[in-house]
Amino acid sequence: MAVAHARAYHQIAEEPRVFTDPFAIPILGESVMTETYVDHGLDPELVRHRRLFIAARSRFADDTVAAAIVRGTDQVVILGAGLDTTAYRHSNTNVQFYEVDHPTTQEWKRRRLSQAGIAIPDALTFVPADFENTTLAAGLAGAGLDSNRSAVYVWLGVAVYLTRASVDGTLRYIASHGKSELVFDYFYPIAATPHDPTAAQLQARANRVAEAGEPWLTFFTSDEVRDSLVSVGYSRVEDRSATELLTFYGVPTDAPASNAGPHLVHCGTA
Repeated sequence: MAVAHARAYHQIAEEPRVFTDPFAIPILGESVMTETYVDHGLDPELVRHRRLFIAARSRFADDTVAAAIVRGTDQVVILGAGLDTTAYRHSNTNVQFYEVDHPTTQEWKRRRLSQAGIAIPDALTFVPADFENTTLAAGLAGAGLDSNRSAVYVWLGVAVYLTRASVDGTLRYIASHGKSELVFDYFYPIAATPHDPTAAQLQARANRVAEAGEPWLTFFTSDEVRDSLVSVGYSRVEDRSATELLTFYGVPTDAPASNAGPHLVHCGTA
């Protein structure tokens, strides 16, 4: 809900438009377009920077999917989909989309879609799965994903909430899918950047989500994430910090160059 709120509020906020999503507000519901509790007490500039990063990572994932479709890829997998609207915004393509998420979350999303009057595309398959207790390979194979054809995987806002073993297993599975590419994000260890001015705010946010029952569990340094990806078969890895990603899209930011906070990775097996 918090991430969907950030995407939706970005559509109306007075800030550089990074990502346009006509479904972002309808799927969330106008009645909840107020500030979410997870932002209470935090520096407004940090909240804005976080919202812009969420918009930019969605834009980057969307650009990656669009480029892959042009090259002939016709399978897109959204892991931990939440209220993601990628499949609904690309419904006029000859591409099969797979949304993987917890069964309860998918039931909630279906209700939100129905209430908003948003039709589920014919080329979308819901794949119910619990990342900690379900084999992703079995779930996707049962849903019809062809591992012999190229695919794009989008995995945003999920890895930090999973155990390291679950993250490593997911990366290994995606790498085993022949010609595949992946866009995902991770968090740099807060303790590794104690002098960064945002460290205390990030810790406060970590404490808030832990209190809500969703603690941050897995962190990587840039070297660790690259080593992990290369070790399971990725031949190219691009890693951008939040500030670097915003700069990539021409968004001016006063945030200092730092490894702290979230990073976005784009990697491929070929």
